[in-house]
Amino acid sequence: MSRDYRRRLWLVIVLNGGMFAIEMLAGQASGSKALQADALDFFGDAVTYGISLAVIGASLKTRALAALAKGTSLLLMGIWVAASTLYQVFVLGVPQAEIMGSIGFLALAVNLTSVLLLVRYKDGDANVRSVWLCSRNDAIGNVAVMLAALGVWGTATAWPDLIVAAIMASLFVNSAVQILSQAIREYRHGTAHAAAGE
Repeated sequence: MSRDYRRRLWLVIVLNGGMFAIEMLAGQASGSKALQADALDFFGDAVTYGISLAVIGASLKTRALAALAKGTSLLLMGIWVAASTLYQVFVLGVPQAEIMGSIGFLALAVNLTSVLLLVRYKDGDANVRSVWLCSRNDAIGNVAVMLAALGVWGTATAWPDLIVAAIMASLFVNSAVQILSQAIREYRHGTAHAAAGE
């Protein structure tokens, strides 16, 4: 990959790492599961981009293994968000809509910047595609968090927040399935190609 792609990935890693810390603290302070889910997505993205940098130029088989690891982490995040959403339903109270909305707006700005930085690289192998899917998920998630904040404010209930968290969990799982499917295909192709070369 080009130096331009590497530079863009480094910038996006810094942006995502910073927003992970901000959103996780804000999610704890406001009691919002949607914010915490979005923070985890930021963390997952930072790790994804780091792995992508590490395997640039590696064999197809190695890049496919990296994509398998990233797909598995997305799947685990989806399961965690789903479980914590159920915990919120039965144990915790109504989140603070004001914090949700303001942090959601900041996160959207960061994610739109990331999407614009990476849009020219949205097609490629499973490793590159996972980077694009994570960026796209973040932008969708931020819009959803702001809608959830509006819903929480309007209804004075936690249900809009919980619904958004559940949607985000399903988005994580869907993206994980896409990445894992493509990575498995590429791993098999890389293994067959290596065997043919021996």
